[in-house]
Amino acid sequence: MKQTPLTAKHRAVGAKMVDYAGFEMPVQYAGVLEEHLTVRSKVGLFDLSHMGEFELTGAGALATVNLVTTNDASQLQVGEIQYTCLTTEQGGIIDDILVYRTDSGFLLVVNAANTAKDYAWIEQNLLPDTKLTDRSPELALIAVQGPKSAPLVEEVLDISLDDLRNYTFIEPTFHGTKILLSRTGYTGEDGFELYFPNSLAEQLWDELMSTGEKYGVAPIGLGARDTLRLEMRMPLYGNDVSEEITPLEAGLGRFVKFDKGGFIGREALLKLQEHGITRRLVAFTMLDKGIPRQGYPLLDLEGREIGVVTSGTHSPSLNKPIGMGYVEIENSKPGTIMQVQIRKKPAQAHIIKGRFLS
Repeated sequence: MKQTPLTAKHRAVGAKMVDYAGFEMPVQYAGVLEEHLTVRSKVGLFDLSHMGEFELTGAGALATVNLVTTNDASQLQVGEIQYTCLTTEQGGIIDDILVYRTDSGFLLVVNAANTAKDYAWIEQNLLPDTKLTDRSPELALIAVQGPKSAPLVEEVLDISLDDLRNYTFIEPTFHGTKILLSRTGYTGEDGFELYFPNSLAEQLWDELMSTGEKYGVAPIGLGARDTLRLEMRMPLYGNDVSEEITPLEAGLGRFVKFDKGGFIGREALLKLQEHGITRRLVAFTMLDKGIPRQGYPLLDLEGREIGVVTSGTHSPSLNKPIGMGYVEIENSKPGTIMQVQIRKKPAQAHIIKGRFLS
């Protein structure tokens, strides 16, 4: 397994380590429940150095980004970020990513498990006068998430974050080295992601931990990251989105800009939009006992199979089971009562509108 620059830190405090996307990563420290509630009420630190980062530069960089992604990168000013999808010719989601508009071009942040696949796809579709650089091996990434994240980051970096809006970034310095600091995250809380050279990782982690004691900081593993994102209805690649699923079916249609011109998958997605989708990703809470798990069948009240669970857990914030899954379009309206086949026993569930947490 690969290691991040912070692996020794995780081991030193007794984190439970697992193989995730080929990296040895902490799945939990004190426990998923405690870590989840720490992020919701205080502040938590995540080591996300396994994520992939690609740089696109040159005269063809904008055109290349707009060719391989569904959103419109031409709308980005320097210092702005957008969520978007890489799609196949058939409109399936290769990955859901973030695009940063920098002084020199674009920084693309991709899911760890898809780094090699995404790089090969973009390289295959590079337009002339475009340079693609994989910066993943040299960059570390720490996410600081929770209601106390802003004062912690301000104190450690000696800056004000009053003017930093969501989905924008700045480039302050840490002990004389420029880093990238964005107001982004995968928890639904206010938070920040810090990209910096590997050599700074342990020092920055230690300063965030020591300074953060007064704010109740704690290290957070991948287990709580999953429950946090699910409560906010954020899709996870490999569960809720994949190459067999389009952005229109996944509820990501607002990130598909047909009017920007040609992009890979545009014709397939236009055709799907014209004919109408037959399935949709929905969020639901359980009315009966039982936790929905990925792969469990979804049934209507007559017992006919209408879909499948893609993500499910017991919500620490709501203290009840929640889930997401794909169902036939005619059974996807909020308020619909359906059933989850939990082992051999159907349990009723209720489709909701919006996020689980407001």
